[in-house]
Amino acid sequence: MLRLRHIQYFVTASEQGSFRKAAALLNIQESAVSRRIRDLEDRLGASLFHRHPGGVSLTVAGQRFLRRVRVALQQIELGFNDVAAIGRSEDGIIKVGIFSSLASGFLFELMKTLDDEHPRVAVELIEGNPSVHVAAVRQLQLDVAFITGTSEWPDCEREQLWSERVFAVLPTEHGLATKQTLHWDDLAGENFIVSNAAPGPEIYDYLIQRLAGLGHHPNIHPHSVGRDVLLSMVAIGRGLTLTSEATTGAQIPGIVYRPIMGEVLPFSAIWSRRNDNPACRRFLSLARILSQTDRRAVRQADAVMNPPASPSQSLDLSP
Repeated sequence: MLRLRHIQYFVTASEQGSFRKAAALLNIQESAVSRRIRDLEDRLGASLFHRHPGGVSLTVAGQRFLRRVRVALQQIELGFNDVAAIGRSEDGIIKVGIFSSLASGFLFELMKTLDDEHPRVAVELIEGNPSVHVAAVRQLQLDVAFITGTSEWPDCEREQLWSERVFAVLPTEHGLATKQTLHWDDLAGENFIVSNAAPGPEIYDYLIQRLAGLGHHPNIHPHSVGRDVLLSMVAIGRGLTLTSEATTGAQIPGIVYRPIMGEVLPFSAIWSRRNDNPACRRFLSLARILSQTDRRAVRQADAVMNPPASPSQSLDLSP
């Protein structure tokens, strides 16, 4: 059976002009080189070397064979380099399902970090609803999906990475625009508009759940438009809508964003344990690192805004 080491011994001996020198370079016995090359010649049915006291020289057949195997070895080396680059995530492609805006926030920073550290990794972003994303992850059509919530999905790995506040989107002339923070009671009785595309259906369910608990059945109108058009519709007074914090990085004339008190959406990464894409592994590793950094920053900011109370100075009235 022809093996790669037969070729390696042949090429080295031809370059060194000696089995002894080839063996020394390869750190093996001279007899091993001689035996493997003899096996190679037997397999090919032709002599590759002229043997003489001063060493060896290529026959005509050996010269032709050397030209061919050098091309083959070059291709093998390129193959090794290509696969090694993928293993180091220097090359590759990641298919990512998203449910949040890239205008700002965690996903923006994650994509920017990936581009800075691994510029040769291509990322294909696909918008869609969570159930479609999870099905694609299971079928390995998506490498990873970022969706809201902390629910476990069968046959998938899940890890919560970040959270975003929920904002109401209002026309600048709306009466509630003067408030810096809103409560659900403020929004009861308002008209809302959502998109038929993701994340519109989820926003629809979110509004029903929150406002129905206040005894109100919200008036919600779905529209077959994208996010930018929907926000423009809010600007002209067709209704209010909700959005996540990252979307507030997109500035649309005629609208304002106001956070809803106490409303926070957790976002999780979903991927298949069967996914063996090395670039995806590196991508998830970067996401974890960024998540830890983001959480530390949030804790530090909270400590600054809400310092621990100093021990109170009181009279000791004990006996």
